Amino acid sequence: MRHLFTPHSHDAADSVDDALEASGQGIRALKISLVGLGVTALLQLVIVAVSGSVALLADTVHNFADALTAVPLWFAFVLGRRAATRRYTYGYGRAEDIAGVFIVLTIAASAALAGYESIRRFFDPQEVTNVGWVFAAGLIGFAGNELVAVYRIRVGRRIGSAALVADGLHARTDGLTSLAVVFSAAGVALGFPLADPIVGLIICAAIVMVLVRAAREIYWRLMDGVDPALISRAEEALSSAPGVTGVDTVRMRWVGHRLRAEVAIRATGDLSFAEAHDVADRARDALLRGVPKLVDALVHVSPPSPARAGADTPARNRP
Repeated sequence: MRHLFTPHSHDAADSVDDALEASGQGIRALKISLVGLGVTALLQLVIVAVSGSVALLADTVHNFADALTAVPLWFAFVLGRRAATRRYTYGYGRAEDIAGVFIVLTIAASAALAGYESIRRFFDPQEVTNVGWVFAAGLIGFAGNELVAVYRIRVGRRIGSAALVADGLHARTDGLTSLAVVFSAAGVALGFPLADPIVGLIICAAIVMVLVRAAREIYWRLMDGVDPALISRAEEALSSAPGVTGVDTVRMRWVGHRLRAEVAIRATGDLSFAEAHDVADRARDALLRGVPKLVDALVHVSPPSPARAGADTPARNRP
């Protein structure tokens, strides 16, 4: 909650520096989480080798996949820091959304592998040994994933990266599925060997649920979807700007972890070109201050509608 309300500058003069700083925070989060999940998965892999647990194998494979999703995101954050060109006039922020597609495909592949291995063990059961170690590995997986999840989500929300937040939620769900491995070990210890492949299938189902949620988030970004609350917030900010009498349209899109907007407003009275420009500047400043993660806005100013213009005309000047 503290990070949701942390003050963040949206001054137009600072927008480029803020965007670069946000990308740097994202890269740092990926480096740390890559190490954390890598160590967690390696510890689990050692225990898989000595125990033969398919539930633990499914969890370990998914943890490795989750760690590797940091690589395309890392590349996207680095690419997104490049300046805009005459070909890519909005910059390279979309690389982050493309990396999100790769993350979705990686989650789908890990779900398929975990499901295949679990089903195979129903027809080709294998003894699970060193149950105590399997139990410990489940706790290790939960702790490692939860620490990474907290860090990724915190940084992702602070910088406005949907891909990083989705990856953090993915890690959190991985941590919960690691707890399922603990129940698998308990079932085997109590003389129910089918608990191992059954829990493996449960983990597979949990991965599929994460897949659906992550795919929905990335789909919204690729289709230029934004939270309607942001539109309402933008309309309020524009309406509060001096000289603005109405807001006709507000369009926003995410480019990576940065928001850009195109708005059409109406102004009071008969304005000169210079006065209309001043109204647009005040509206743009209010918008940048009022909408988090917004780094640029194009403002179009129109005269008031005929009915409104008549209401604003002094009585002595009316025919």
